Order: sequence, then structure tokens, then C-alpha cells
Amino acid sequence: MSLNNKIKDFDPNGLGDLNGNIYGLPFNTDEAKLVIIPVPWEVTVSYQTGTAEAPEAILEASYQVDLYDPFVPDAWKLGIAMSEVNQHIKLKGADLRENAELYIEKLSQGFKLEHNHELQGILSEINQACTELNHWLKGESSALLNQKKVVAVLGGDHSTPLGLIQALADKNPSFGILHIDAHADLREAYEGFEFSHASIMYNTIKIPQISHLVQVGIRDYCEAELNLIQTDNRIFTFFDRDLKQQQYKGKNWAEICDSIISLLPNNIYLSFDIDGLDPKLCPNTGTPVPGGLELEQALFLIEKLVHSGRKIIGFDLNEVAPGSDEWDANVGARLLYRLANMCLISNQ
Repeated sequence: MSLNNKIKDFDPNGLGDLNGNIYGLPFNTDEAKLVIIPVPWEVTVSYQTGTAEAPEAILEASYQVDLYDPFVPDAWKLGIAMSEVNQHIKLKGADLRENAELYIEKLSQGFKLEHNHELQGILSEINQACTELNHWLKGESSALLNQKKVVAVLGGDHSTPLGLIQALADKNPSFGILHIDAHADLREAYEGFEFSHASIMYNTIKIPQISHLVQVGIRDYCEAELNLIQTDNRIFTFFDRDLKQQQYKGKNWAEICDSIISLLPNNIYLSFDIDGLDPKLCPNTGTPVPGGLELEQALFLIEKLVHSGRKIIGFDLNEVAPGSDEWDANVGARLLYRLANMCLISNQ
């Protein structure tokens, strides 16, 4: 069936088609304008696990999402699809996670890496596997970008999108990152893991094409990260405490959003860690932190970003851990849909 006929025959007001793609949409990845790559990987997480289950849980929850988007007329027609979850990556990550837990436990007990060959072996194995994951994702992303697709990553933990960002750097001479998160993620090789979920932004600013890193909602960080924020003139961090104090003193959110957006260049990569939101919206995420943004507050910022004429060249959503009640997946599915729609609108 042709794409036009699929759109003509699809009822956006009906039940999601369980035989369809994400959100029950009728598009496959060849037809879609935006392709979501699921990355079920959480090898280096340092607290609670569960994010590797997010892609499948969000896919399941997506069939319950109504397709009307108040910001994007006929959003469902834009063309969103998700690739199949790579079970080999998921199983490999689960095996490595067991070794990572042993490694982290021994470090916490006072074992020294430089004197322990077992720990050195585990660390080397995990760093090599993460390097291979990045290469795989970069290859998958590059192939889709070459087909003129917009690409998004659905993690997994926050280490997962680096390969996509590297692929975009090959296609774009310069772009900025808008980073919504509870954590600065600027640690260098946290716990020895070169590609830790706590090091994703440290790794991205190594990429020469990254001109700006604008962080929003940060409320959990170490002194070394603060020193980097204060000394690297590409990094602009809007700490959650400061944002709230500005509002308590009478500054409205729209004005604050304008000041955030003014620091961003025309081309933007959006990196969204679900724990940037208030933890009542993501109680099972790996490292929840009190405070944070409301869902519509975060979306208002991104809507204003799109209104400003800036282009979202790609994005990721990470650190959703479904939990037993699937509340986090419910929130994640709705957030993912809105992000995808705004990303596509910004590319028109």
C-alpha cells in the first residue's frame, strides 16, 4: 500500500494498531521521516537498574497514547517509526551488567583498581563493549541520515546516544546541545568507565563540532563538574535551584526560557534525561533527585525553541525505567511523542 493510501485509511481517533509501529502508526522505518533507534543498554548505571527495559515498555505504552498534539496539527501524519529492539545488544548488556555490579561493589569496598587484575579485566571488557556499541549506533545513525531521515535514540541509560551525536557531527559543521537533566554528566570516566552514563556530556564536548552545551534543571553534581562548567566557555548551566529562585522572585518561565534559548545556535541536538523532570513523573528512574521540571514546563521550553526558528537535528530520551506499575513508561511514551513531533516541525 502506498504511503498516501496508508494515511488516507488510518483512523487517528481509533485504537492503536498493535500490528503497526510505535503509537500504532502505519509507517515503517523506510517510509517514516523520523526513525527512533532503541538502545536497551544500561551497563554502567551506578544506582537502580531498569532502563534497558524502557524501549519495549515505551513501545507497549505507546498504543494508549492519543495522537492529537495541541502544538502540531495532524502530528501523526508527519511519519514516525521505531526500529526493532536489538535483542543481542540487550542480552550482551545484561551479561556485562553483572560484571559491572561486581566491579562497582569491590571499588566501594576499598579494592584498588591499579592492584587488582580482575577489576582491570572487567573494566577493559566493559570499555571495549561500550566502544563497540558506540560504533554500532554511529553506523546505524549514519545510514539513516544518508537516507535524509531525522534520527532519535531511545535508551537505555544516558551513555547510549553518543554514537548518534558522533554521526551528526560528521554531517554538521557546528551545532549545540540542549541538555535537560538532574545531573551535569560531566564526570571524566566515572568509576573508570570511559562511556559512563555520568560522562555523556564530558564525552560530547570532546567533539569539535559541539559549539555550545546548554544544561537545564541540573541539581546533582560534583565539584569537578562545577569547575569544568565555570572554566569551559562553551558550557552554560541553568541549575534547578537558580531557576526556582528566579521564579520565586517574580521572573516568569517564558522570560527564563528566552534567556536559555538565546545561548543556543541555530542547529540543536536535544538530549533529554527523564530525571530532569520532577521524580513524581519518573519514580523508577536510575538516579531520581528531588526538584526538577514539570512535563509541560519542559515542553514549553522546547516549543519556544521551535518557535524561535531553531532546528532540532536529532534527539534522545533516556533513563526511563518502567517499574512494576509502568507509570514511567506511560510518561515516557507521551514525552517521546511530543519531542518527535516538535523535532519534525523544526525540520520543515
